[in-house]
Amino acid sequence: MKHPNAKTYHELLKEKLDQYVHLIYKLTRLFPKEELYGVTSQLRRSSLSVILNYIEGYARGKSKVHKNFLEISYGSLKESKYLLHFCFIEKYLTETEYKRALSINNEIGAMLWGIICKL
Repeated sequence: MKHPNAKTYHELLKEKLDQYVHLIYKLTRLFPKEELYGVTSQLRRSSLSVILNYIEGYARGKSKVHKNFLEISYGSLKESKYLLHFCFIEKYLTETEYKRALSINNEIGAMLWGIICKL
């Protein structure tokens, strides 16, 4: 029997996705102003796309459609991972910030890939 306070896999992943996008927004507030329409915007949009596509796919209910949205979400996650690396190399992120964001990104990637493989 499931504990009444136990969270589902969906709830745990959604929390992790929410944590990730809020971290990205927090980190990008400190990026150079000349990057506002460049890497700042792109990193924010790709990280937000991860959770939005996850939610939309989950809401659709049909397995093939759900899988398609999860694959888009996974692609956006990989895009944001590269952008994090780019920002670290450009010194927009400290090593601690980069490692924290990368760790969450990797956790999400493993969870998403697990769902994709099951569908």
